[in-house]
Amino acid sequence: MRRKVSVIVTVKNEGRALRKLMDSLCAQTRRPDEVVVVDGGSTDDTVEVVREYTARLPLRILVRPGANISQGRNTAVDAASGEIIASTDAGVRLSPNWLEELIKPFERPNPPSVVSGFFLPDPQSIFEVAMGATVLPTLGEVNLQRRFRRFLPSSRSMAFTKEAWEKVGGYPEWLDYCEDLVFDLKLRDAYGPFAFAPKAIAYFRPRSSLGDFFVQYYRYARGDGKADLWRQRHAVRYLTYLVLIPLIIFLGLRRGPLWWLPLPVGCAIVFWTPYKRLLPMIANYSTWDKIKAILLVPIIRVTGDMAKMIGYPLGVIWRLRRR
Repeated sequence: MRRKVSVIVTVKNEGRALRKLMDSLCAQTRRPDEVVVVDGGSTDDTVEVVREYTARLPLRILVRPGANISQGRNTAVDAASGEIIASTDAGVRLSPNWLEELIKPFERPNPPSVVSGFFLPDPQSIFEVAMGATVLPTLGEVNLQRRFRRFLPSSRSMAFTKEAWEKVGGYPEWLDYCEDLVFDLKLRDAYGPFAFAPKAIAYFRPRSSLGDFFVQYYRYARGDGKADLWRQRHAVRYLTYLVLIPLIIFLGLRRGPLWWLPLPVGCAIVFWTPYKRLLPMIANYSTWDKIKAILLVPIIRVTGDMAKMIGYPLGVIWRLRRR
C-alpha cells in the first residue's frame, strides 16, 4: 500500500535561492503527497516565491514570524498529514529521484523508522570546490562512518515516520543550531542505526566566502557547546592549536630542525582526506584554478577550526548559565 509522504521545508529570506529547490521538487519521479513550507518571518519575497508553485505542488504555506529552525521543523511536521516525513532545506537542489529513493525503504517488509539520504557539493566557483572537498564527506566515508554508527544525516536529506518524531519529542526548540544532530541522536537511541538511501541526493552549495564559512562554523560550534556535543573533538582541537603546535615551534627554534618534523607529518595526516577528495574534483580545471584550490584547503580548514574554537566556549557558557 502506498504510504502518504509529506515533504517539509523551513525557510527565511531564501527568495533568491528557493526556486532551484522548488523546481527540483516539481521534477520528482515520486511526487510528494504534500509539501509543507514554514516561513520564519521573511522580509524578502520568499513567501511570494513559494506561492508561485501552488499550481504545481500540493503546497501548504505556514508563516511563523520569529520561529527558529527547530520550531519551524516541528511546526511543519505537526501540520503534515503524511505518516512519513521527508525533510529538506532551502538552498539545495534535489536529484529527480530523491524522494523515490528516500521512501523505498519504507515500502519494504519490516520498514525502518528513519532513513538517511545523502548530499553532495554543488559548487559554482573554485573556492566552493575547495570548500566542498574540505568539509563534505564522500559516499565511501559515509559508509565507513555508518559501519561504526557515527554517521548522522543532515535534515536536508532524511525521512522519518511521524510516530518516530513524536516518540523522541521532535526537534529541540531550545537550540538554534545543530538541532538536526540532537534530533538524530535521539532517533538513533530510540531506533538504532538508520537505513541508508545513497541515491537520495540533495545537492548542497558550500559557502562561497571565508567570512560566511567562519560564521557558519562558529554557529555550529556554539550549538555544540549548548547541546554538550563532541567534547573530545573540541578538546583535541584546543590541545593541537594551543599546546602541541606552540610546543613544536618552541622546540624547533631551541633544539634544531629535527624537532620541526612533527609539523609536516601532522599536516599530511590532517589534509590527506581533503586532498584525496579534491584532486578528482579539479581534474578538468585550469592549472591556475588547481593551484588556487590546493592552496585554499589549509586556509579553509584553519578558518573553520578558529571559528569552532571561538564558538564552542560561548555555547558552553550559555549552557552552564541555564543549567
